[in-house]
Amino acid sequence: MTAGASGRERVLARVRRALGRPAEGADPVGAGAAADRMDRPRANTIPMRAQLQQPQLGELFEAMIEASAASFDRVATRAEFPAAVARWCADHGIPPMVVTGPASSLAELPWSEAGIAAERRLVRSGDPVGVADAVAGIAETGTLAVLSGPGNPVTANFLPEAQVILVQAADLVGTPEDLWARLRERGPLPRTVNWITGPSRTGDIEMQMTMGAHGPTRLHVVLVED
Repeated sequence: MTAGASGRERVLARVRRALGRPAEGADPVGAGAAADRMDRPRANTIPMRAQLQQPQLGELFEAMIEASAASFDRVATRAEFPAAVARWCADHGIPPMVVTGPASSLAELPWSEAGIAAERRLVRSGDPVGVADAVAGIAETGTLAVLSGPGNPVTANFLPEAQVILVQAADLVGTPEDLWARLRERGPLPRTVNWITGPSRTGDIEMQMTMGAHGPTRLHVVLVED
């Protein structure tokens, strides 16, 4: 260890000594094993309840969405998404206005026909509803994966009062391992992959569950079955 080593380097050197590992850069076998694991990732044990096909996969996804304190709806086509959002807003007394993001394909849907005012811009804090397009849904946990990019600004997952996420039935997977395999097939990952399971919440304050702690207080998921 050189005299000018940083605090981080000194701490890591102590950890290596305690584990009986060689110094950094002196373990080609270990480095090769790590590189091989990155190049050829292997799944861990997959629970039986997530090894499903449709329609059971969709049924498990719906059950886990509702178990996470989110709400759920199904539509036949993407064109029916605005009508589903309008129904949900009416049921919960939410103003019929959504923010789609400036480059989202969701902006092209027939919002006005459903009685919804859709604004094509970045979401701002306090907007009543932001909408997003999920790349996949994980049935095992009821989780939505939303990739950052021009069509899905990251702020849409944190700033609105409520969020509605669209996901295609064809994009449902059983487990997180299935999702990562699918994302690797797509090519380079985006800057951010947000995993969303239910509305934002925390139980840190006096062990009381509080919704909307770090993001939307409500989450509604619409599954497109085509």
